[in-house]
Amino acid sequence: MTSTETTTESADSEPGGYAAARLSLLQEEARSGPPRRAALASLTDDWLTALFTTAAAETGVHGAALVAVGGYGRGELSPRSDLDLLLLHDGNTDPASVAALADRVWYPVWDLGLALDHSVRTPAEARRTATEDLKVQLGLLDARPVAGDLGLVAAMRTAILADWRNQAPKRLPALHELCRERAERQGELQYLLEPDLKEARGGLRDATALRAVAASWVADAPREGLAQARRVLFDARDALHLTTGRATDRLALQEQDQVADALGLLDADALLRQVYEAARTISYATDVTWREVDRVLRARSVRPRLRAILGGGRAAAPERTPLAEGVVEADGEVVLARTARPERDPVLVLRAAAAAAQSELPLSRHVVRRLATAAPPLPVPWPAEAREELVTLLGAGEATVPVWEALEAEGLITRLLPDWERVHCRPQRNPVHTWTVDRHLVEAAVRASALTRRVGRPDLLLVAALLHDIGKGWPGDHSVAGEVIARDTAARIGFDQHDVGVVATLVRHHLLLVETATRRDLDDPATVRSVATAVGSATTLELLHALTEADALATGPAAWSSWRASLVADLVGRVAAVLAGQAPEEPEPAAPGAEQERLAIEALRTGGPVLALRAQAGAPDEDGEPEPVGVELHIALPDRPGVLPAAAGVLALHRLTVRAADLRAVELPTQLGDPADVLLLSWRVAAEYGSLPQASRLRADLVRALDGSLDIRARLAEREAAYPRRRGVKAPPPRVTVAAAASRLATVIEVRAQDAPGLLHRIGRALEQSGVRVRSAHVSTLGANAVDAFYVTDTDGKPLPGERALAVADAVETALRA
Repeated sequence: MTSTETTTESADSEPGGYAAARLSLLQEEARSGPPRRAALASLTDDWLTALFTTAAAETGVHGAALVAVGGYGRGELSPRSDLDLLLLHDGNTDPASVAALADRVWYPVWDLGLALDHSVRTPAEARRTATEDLKVQLGLLDARPVAGDLGLVAAMRTAILADWRNQAPKRLPALHELCRERAERQGELQYLLEPDLKEARGGLRDATALRAVAASWVADAPREGLAQARRVLFDARDALHLTTGRATDRLALQEQDQVADALGLLDADALLRQVYEAARTISYATDVTWREVDRVLRARSVRPRLRAILGGGRAAAPERTPLAEGVVEADGEVVLARTARPERDPVLVLRAAAAAAQSELPLSRHVVRRLATAAPPLPVPWPAEAREELVTLLGAGEATVPVWEALEAEGLITRLLPDWERVHCRPQRNPVHTWTVDRHLVEAAVRASALTRRVGRPDLLLVAALLHDIGKGWPGDHSVAGEVIARDTAARIGFDQHDVGVVATLVRHHLLLVETATRRDLDDPATVRSVATAVGSATTLELLHALTEADALATGPAAWSSWRASLVADLVGRVAAVLAGQAPEEPEPAAPGAEQERLAIEALRTGGPVLALRAQAGAPDEDGEPEPVGVELHIALPDRPGVLPAAAGVLALHRLTVRAADLRAVELPTQLGDPADVLLLSWRVAAEYGSLPQASRLRADLVRALDGSLDIRARLAEREAAYPRRRGVKAPPPRVTVAAAASRLATVIEVRAQDAPGLLHRIGRALEQSGVRVRSAHVSTLGANAVDAFYVTDTDGKPLPGERALAVADAVETALRA
């Protein structure tokens, strides 16, 4: 006789027989997980069937059934689970007899000390109660007959399911709100050190809600990994019940090692990581499913009105709004353009993600899956566009998080950044930390995005924030290990050798400022000198200061305070003073290249602008054709006022995004022998979407802009007004400052602002209106951030006095805020 047969035969109507069989089953180490839960449900079914059959005969009740609902109805009984039971009767029997039948079933359950959630109803009463109480309705969706009149149960189930589907437009939003309220109370399971496996967001309650949504036929949850995620949480709950001997769902710290051992896992960290992975799968499926529910219900509510307006016929297809090359918005989601070819565009993953984050729109799950299966890996090192799109994604603020999670759900993050695997879902035992390591890194980038106006290289700040704790997946000092990983990763992303060194330094010393400020005597000169030696430069110090704040804010409310901030600021000021004692040499201006010199000579000969537009070729694609990696635009023209705003405005009108630019004046001899100034503008540009304009059209519009026949400002305003204002990331306000002692020959005005069409045009106009001469300009677009430096002088070619320089900076900032 097998163990199963022994257990079943022992489960007679006597409580002692069931209790012994139950105990024997729970002690079987060879049987765990779904098989044990199913066996426990079957054993309980047999016992309750015997109880009900005997009681029905003794009381003479006919037309009744015992129904398992909720978790028991699904056959998911953990060792300490409640028994959710409904005694269903047809209403034709004397109420006293029905009550006697119920007592003969309920009391043996209570006698064993089992938790019981019970009710006695007719089908009409059950249906009415379900309509009034959402939780009752959810339990009845999983109703399963245990004993008695099967037809009675089947009729009730059919009616309950029909009501659920008919009432879906009302009930599903109510269920969604119930899930949101629970998440606010319980937190997110995937980040909690002591999570509630059932009630926290991403727990078993959410998994059950997904089943209810599927039963409505309105939407279905993503199936991939969902069953396994539910199993992991159920297995953990089973082990928790057996370890504690209590009906608890909270995985307390003191229980985690025992639960891990019961599941055959290495330690508590391995347990939490497994639980977090499962919760993350359920949370992502929940987000996708509720988004689909909202979309379907919204479409259903709009469709009748459209038919009434249009007089019948098919509804119009969702409008598709371009967001980036190969990326569009459709029906509130980011999807691929019809012409997109992900199999030939390795940057498309990051471009789509950046566009979604910047627009505060979700990435379509189908798009993420298609990109995961079709997109080829990025070349190493990455092309400049890929690096810029990553920076744009990281700089989008809070909107970065759901997009990042969507990429992680399909394994795209570890494909882009292989070292991410070691921090993925890694718990942090320090109670100061709110998040797992990987989410903390993303949160640090979110916090850093609000500090980008404080630094000259926001791209390095954002990438360093993303990588600063990457070493926590390795043994030893995570800062030391992280420096090595960050150096490799920054080189992989495509930064040059100098920038790789800066990122590595930031990761190595990301705790230096806060630890020194709070643990060392700042009046000791050796303290300040040691920090200055470690940091090495004022630029790195500026970045490290911002990274320190972003890291602390992303850790948790206890990690940062005004006191800590003041100590760190004091230290930074002292270190900056030490570093300022080593005055850097004035950089020598670079000589123009051969093509630039040719264009300058042609511009001097013709007296007008000369343009050259050329795509830079990269590695060949699968057909042997070179893939474009960037477009260079060179403009040369005789020096005159208004060149910068005119050129920048023309590029904006033609939807060309400026990735980098340089403006400088060179002297060339004329036929008369006297030198003449020629302006050289070197741009790296990209089309927002579509193809590049012809150089002849750019030149024609530039000539018109310079002679005043093309009102760029008005044209840009018209185009902006033609499109409804889209919601998007709320960027930090622009910041315009005067760089102290940056140059002996000119005053340097630094502009840090959100990149946008026409930004350079507006800056150039503000400088022109301030009556200054732009001697040279160095424009750099780093992701979504523009970091521009303008070397300006007065009309005599001298640096501006201090007060006037500040006034010019204020005027530019005022123009950008308008």
